[in-house]
Amino acid sequence: MNESVAARWECSVCWTVYDPAEGDDVAQIAPGTPFQTLPDDWRCPHCDGPKLKFMRIDDDR
Repeated sequence: MNESVAARWECSVCWTVYDPAEGDDVAQIAPGTPFQTLPDDWRCPHCDGPKLKFMRIDDDR
């Protein structure tokens, strides 16, 4: 995975992190799914916040 595809994103409502390496069990999103390819109607699995409320996390992993 390149850097942008592997980037993690954090919900600005509840601080839940979407990690593409893990996917999202709640929405049945497979591991390895980049944030950019999530459906537009995807919601935060913790607080139900919309996708547009997520911010990219710039971190070193």
